[in-house]
Amino acid sequence: MHLHEKKLKELEIIANKLRQHVITSVANAKSGHQGGPLGMADIFTVLYFHELKHDPKKPDWPDRDRVILSNGHICPIRYAAMAEAGYFPVKELMTLRKLGSRLQGHPERAKLPGSETTSGPLGAGLAQAVGLAYAARLDKKTFKTWALTSDGEHEAGLHWEAVLFAGKYRLDNLICVIDRNNIQIDGKTEDIMPLEPLRAKYEAFNWHVIECDGNDITDVVRAFHEARNIFQKPICIIAHTMPGKGVSYMEGNYAWHSQPFKPGEAEQAVKELQAIAAKLEADHAAL
Repeated sequence: MHLHEKKLKELEIIANKLRQHVITSVANAKSGHQGGPLGMADIFTVLYFHELKHDPKKPDWPDRDRVILSNGHICPIRYAAMAEAGYFPVKELMTLRKLGSRLQGHPERAKLPGSETTSGPLGAGLAQAVGLAYAARLDKKTFKTWALTSDGEHEAGLHWEAVLFAGKYRLDNLICVIDRNNIQIDGKTEDIMPLEPLRAKYEAFNWHVIECDGNDITDVVRAFHEARNIFQKPICIIAHTMPGKGVSYMEGNYAWHSQPFKPGEAEQAVKELQAIAAKLEADHAAL
């Protein structure tokens, strides 16, 4: 699917803005996750500002696409995308992880409109999404269910039970996006519990697999467009991402899965992202 250059720059500007929100909200909370959220900023930008069938003013619209965040610890990027899309005021991002806030360290369905499930136990999200997709088929609904998952949680058995179920029932209204950033809290996924050959595993379970550069918005758009046009099989998108994307000292460093900022680190991160934003804005103005 062709993406006009002006639209591409607009999405890149939004992704950068979301990354800045991640840094400022996590720094303000004094705890939280940065690496995964920064790496997934482009995925969430394309979802909320290009791909999803949704209405922020009517978060319970029956025909909306469903988004299930299985790796709930990366919720700072989902909150940032939802705020910029209009689900709640952007200033509320600064309540992340605060007592009584709607924006907890994992999404809580009952508190935050537009959050379909309460996530926490890794490996459970795809099973929840499979249930929604199967129920939609029984009810003859046309919405898509998007399951956002981490590569590390593929170590959980429940996840693979859901993969089996979706393959058996050919749930082509289900799209599983894997954040393939190759890290987890203790190190590299391939050192801790190797996942490869990951694509071949999904294909063996009767899934249609698409791979993309998860930090290239044009490629993400291409992958999502293909996913919407697959029939008779559930779809898996393996999105190759860089943890900590956009911040020089975080990129590729598994320690930034989650660790508190030291003095000056958050400010440096925002400064780097603002420099990228200035160039994106200049390029956009020149089009």
